[in-house]
Amino acid sequence: MDIFTKGLWVITLVWFIISMIKDKERTISSMKKSKKMMGSMLGQILGILFLIGLILTFIPPTVIKDHLGGSNTLLSTIIAALLGSITLIPAFVAFPLVGSIVDMGASIMPAVAFLTTLTMVGLVTFNLEKKEFGTKFTITRNLLSFGFAIIISMLMGVVL
Repeated sequence: MDIFTKGLWVITLVWFIISMIKDKERTISSMKKSKKMMGSMLGQILGILFLIGLILTFIPPTVIKDHLGGSNTLLSTIIAALLGSITLIPAFVAFPLVGSIVDMGASIMPAVAFLTTLTMVGLVTFNLEKKEFGTKFTITRNLLSFGFAIIISMLMGVVL
């Protein structure tokens, strides 16, 4: 476990203790509510993790390395961004998935492009968003999100 993760655990524990001291009843009530919420989501989470594991089993690391870690980083970044735009995966599942993809040999830029478009661009939810916010807003938001995702991935490629 790295120092950042240990630090987050310490901060969480400190705030939990402060919360228990301040109002034990509310803290326990909140813990029960969060347990109930997690229990209701557990089936979906396990299903998504199973599906990702299945996909990663059938896609050999060499394919990921060749397509997302090859010499043409710009093309692989755009392909990864397009895949992220049409994929609907919760962020808490996407982060470990992207970590696995990077461990298999993908470059940072395509991995970041996939992750940022996955969380910022919503082609799967386009109709729902269009219904709630209007077509012009939805198209503008998705295009800007896609553009900024590419910029973010390029900046991360330079930084890392």
